[in-house]
Amino acid sequence: MAGEAAAQFNIHDAKTNLSRIIERVEHGEEIVISRAGNPVAKVIPLRRTTRTGRGSLRGALDLTGDWDSDEINDEIARDFGLPG
Repeated sequence: MAGEAAAQFNIHDAKTNLSRIIERVEHGEEIVISRAGNPVAKVIPLRRTTRTGRGSLRGALDLTGDWDSDEINDEIARDFGLPG
């Protein structure tokens, strides 16, 4: 929801109100979950893509020329805490 601050719930309230939170998210709202006042997660609506067949996502991805280079793969591994 552009321009509006996301609603915020602490973890206990989020567990208690999960069904209500999901319903709000289904209607386009973004919800922030906090622990001790610090935001730790955001629940957002899924953007669904309808595929009509093989190749239906052609042009939807923009891959740079080095998308599968050793340097990029090492960077991704480091991001996941794995040796590069």
